[in-house]
Amino acid sequence: MTNLRHIAPSCRSDKGFTLIEILVVMAIIGMLAVMVAPNIFNQQSGAQRDAALSQISSLEAALDTYRLDTGRYPDSLSGLRENDSGRASWGGPYLRREVPKDPWGNDYVFDSNGRDFTLFSYGPDGERGGEGDDADVGLQ
Repeated sequence: MTNLRHIAPSCRSDKGFTLIEILVVMAIIGMLAVMVAPNIFNQQSGAQRDAALSQISSLEAALDTYRLDTGRYPDSLSGLRENDSGRASWGGPYLRREVPKDPWGNDYVFDSNGRDFTLFSYGPDGERGGEGDDADVGLQ
């Protein structure tokens, strides 16, 4: 039987990482985070725009159903939840829940003359116009 005290120190296995190894791994993770983070934030703004377009599409479908029932579009989006027309042909509510806010927490901009309507969101800046990520969102 071999005496364990006589084993050379180079044969012993030390478990764990050195401080230098841990710092190198942390630096690599930090560099990867710096390179990946901008892409994640760009996808978030695109996802919010897609969500706004999806909500606008759903609202337009509800508006079209309202028009089929009453013969005209409502004066406001609240007409999709309550009979603001006073017509007996109103078959709503046309939305299961309240009229949603856009993904940035603002009301959708709706304008109607009874025959036609416009529906859009001012986007993340909440103001008319804008360019790039701040541009208005709507279906054409």
